[in-house]
Amino acid sequence: VATLEELDELALIQILKEPKNALLKQYQKMFGMEGVDLEMREGALRAVAKKALERKTGARGLRSIIEHTLLDTMFDLPSLENVVKVVVDENAITGDARPILIYADQPKVAGSTL
Repeated sequence: VATLEELDELALIQILKEPKNALLKQYQKMFGMEGVDLEMREGALRAVAKKALERKTGARGLRSIIEHTLLDTMFDLPSLENVVKVVVDENAITGDARPILIYADQPKVAGSTL
């Protein structure tokens, strides 16, 4: 007999990042097939975990949350030119903004982490 405990936010973030077949790595590979880097900021990872906890879906709900956030971007990406990076922040996960697209010819801003 085994007892099951609900996963906490930290455990869900580890599931997103650490296993060999982690969701984050899978999505990075998919974006890489388009020649684009995918960056999920720590705030985005926390927001995904919080959303899964709110929905009481645990680890099973992580994929649907990420897919909902990235679906339009994944659809649009093949027709966009010069996109080199997609950055997902907390606002993209909460629905307040879309993922940030970084273009090859975009000037760098001093002190920017993009």
